[in-house]
Amino acid sequence: MNYKRERLELADGDFMDLDYSKNGSETIVIALHGLEGSSSSRYILSMVEHLKQQKIDVVAVNFRGCSGHDNRLFSSYHSGKSEDLEAVIHYIEKQQQYKNILLLGYSLGGNMTLKYLGEKGRDIPPQIKCAIAISPPCDLASSSAELAKKSNYIYMQRFLKTLKSKTLSKLETYPTSILTKETIESAKNFYDYDNLYTAPAHGFKNAEDYWQKASSKQFLNNISVPTLLISSYDDTFLSHACIPSEIAQNHEFLNLEATKFGGHVGYNSKLTNKNGNWLEKRIIQFLKKNTSQ
Repeated sequence: MNYKRERLELADGDFMDLDYSKNGSETIVIALHGLEGSSSSRYILSMVEHLKQQKIDVVAVNFRGCSGHDNRLFSSYHSGKSEDLEAVIHYIEKQQQYKNILLLGYSLGGNMTLKYLGEKGRDIPPQIKCAIAISPPCDLASSSAELAKKSNYIYMQRFLKTLKSKTLSKLETYPTSILTKETIESAKNFYDYDNLYTAPAHGFKNAEDYWQKASSKQFLNNISVPTLLISSYDDTFLSHACIPSEIAQNHEFLNLEATKFGGHVGYNSKLTNKNGNWLEKRIIQFLKKNTSQ
């Protein structure tokens, strides 16, 4: 993918790298990846390619420390850091003139998207016409419990490998921090890791406090723009508590599509599969329905 990269300098002295795919559109999609993903994640690349075919602009956000460059602060990104999404939106509004902005978040990025929408309520910028969240862990505590199960051991270790690597590298810059090599390496699941690093590094009391405050489920009632939440009942990363059926049932703006199959950010997303790409097609359909595209 031939992205054009811009660095967004943040108010706290940190930065995020934004990768653009520009096609001369009045509409831009702000795409947010999942835990330890990036603008090069397969699902992001697939969506960018489909939007390019529709001549729609995309900015693929790399969360702090996810662009191939270490971020500057002891803190980093987390599932509820909606202020970083807001910073991107303000940057887009200031730097470029877009008629329509669509928010598109996958997994962790989906939770962040929903949390931002609920927190802003009716104070949301008028350019934001709609939003889509794919496989969002709306209830972080139950999602963490699911991922801690033996059946998800391989996935948990994959996440922890990169998280631990990044956290260990912070010891070189912050040798007097709360972290030690031994405690980092001893983390066996998200409860351990979030208690050790995520919570204290970002101002939370502990893992439970982080999960409670960062979960988007409590904010869903306040969403005031058309929002599509796609999740699957066979998603082994998420509990059924992450599928907000009761909230969506009588919600004016929240559209829930809970599928029987699809896994976690799955849905046959392949760049070369002409017969698949259900998810990409559904995203574009929803976007066109809610914008002037």
